[in-house]
Amino acid sequence: MEERSGRLDVQVSVGDQMVVMRVAGEVDIATVAAFRSALWSAPARRVLRLELSELRLLSAAGVRTLLAAHLRVRARGGELVLVDPSPVVARVLRVSGLHRVMPIVQPAPAIETARRSGATTHLQLVA
Repeated sequence: MEERSGRLDVQVSVGDQMVVMRVAGEVDIATVAAFRSALWSAPARRVLRLELSELRLLSAAGVRTLLAAHLRVRARGGELVLVDPSPVVARVLRVSGLHRVMPIVQPAPAIETARRSGATTHLQLVA
């Protein structure tokens, strides 16, 4: 159990208009079920924002999960936004073509300030 706890950490902040997930560690065949579970359990909001700066690995299973999450969020009228992917993850997103399907952005100071000042609920999932 301890080995797996160091592989993936997902922290969730829920606001009125946005859910922010900070994903750290590795999304691979061993952790993708926990990643998918976190994405599927996110409350419905206009924006699901995945902060990926601390994600070290994104496997093909993780790419498929991101695409499925994108389609699921879009079907509810929302938008999945990928924020600040690490260089390795950014390369996977480019090679897989996901950069053409969903927005990939760098964090904006105004969004960070608004996120910090808004009332949020914090949940944490560790796999």
